[in-house]
Amino acid sequence: MAQRRPTLADVAAEAGVSKAAVSRVINDAPGVSARTRERVRRVIADLGFRPDPVARALAAGHGEVIELVVVDEASIFGTSPYYGRVTAGILQELAGSSAQLRVHVVDEAGAPGLLGGLADAVSLGVLLINVAPAVAAEFAAQCDRVVSMGPSAPGVPFVGLENADGAYAAVKHLHHSGRRRIVALHGQVGNPCADERREGYRRAVLDLGLPEISATGRFRRESGYELTRRLLTEEPDLDAMFVACDLMATGAMQALADAGRHVPGDVAVVGFDNSVIAECSTPPMSSVHQPVEQMAAAATRAMMKRQLTPYWRCVFPAELKIRRSSGLATTARA
Repeated sequence: MAQRRPTLADVAAEAGVSKAAVSRVINDAPGVSARTRERVRRVIADLGFRPDPVARALAAGHGEVIELVVVDEASIFGTSPYYGRVTAGILQELAGSSAQLRVHVVDEAGAPGLLGGLADAVSLGVLLINVAPAVAAEFAAQCDRVVSMGPSAPGVPFVGLENADGAYAAVKHLHHSGRRRIVALHGQVGNPCADERREGYRRAVLDLGLPEISATGRFRRESGYELTRRLLTEEPDLDAMFVACDLMATGAMQALADAGRHVPGDVAVVGFDNSVIAECSTPPMSSVHQPVEQMAAAATRAMMKRQLTPYWRCVFPAELKIRRSSGLATTARA
């Protein structure tokens, strides 16, 4: 029987180090001591290990790939402006190079298996979206070329936004315009970005002496619609809404219209993301700007230039773009 070809995991086990450390040695990347580097090289020689075809292609300057891993429904990936903006940001950074983008859309249960299969075959890097922190941490221990869109587990590199400050600015703007019953629609608990926006809203209403009135759903249009219908029954005197996602906000505005509530006369609305949806809604929607394309490009650039280390992060400021759904058109820095 032919002898099994040694793998990167075999080298890591024999050398007593992580697969990420072996990867750093193979790619001559920083983050490994001289003694460990020598031990790993000795094990590589003893086992007769050879990098897989993807790694060899990388060394030759051909076949580099950025892997985009998205945990969501395929139908949502095809319709959400956020994913399109991420893809545009990656492609913007890859323009002019021989590198390619490969997209994987998977459900939560399938994410560990998918990432396990990628661990030994990563070329330029892996960009994670909506991957559970525990799963992201396990993958980052095996691969040192990974970035999460949004904060993840401690030590996992990420590119993010000042989410809490953006939410705070939105509520402060609504209060400044005379609104006093400001309700919030939040994204799912456990989503780091949703959690940060929730914290910003809570901090704002506490500082302003306002009641905390909120509901939690998902970053989906139908969720915004259903939650708003419920809140209009429970809180009929609400006069403003901070909605933590533009998609949710369009659902909220439709529910307000169906209930005969005028925006912004009866209820002012501020969303979050400042996607094309915000500009195209009726009336145009105020929204906290998230520079998704620039964020994805920054993550891609860091992977291509091998700038990643544990705890690497790149956090962008939030800006509030004010439109007719809550007031006059202008821009406010969070």
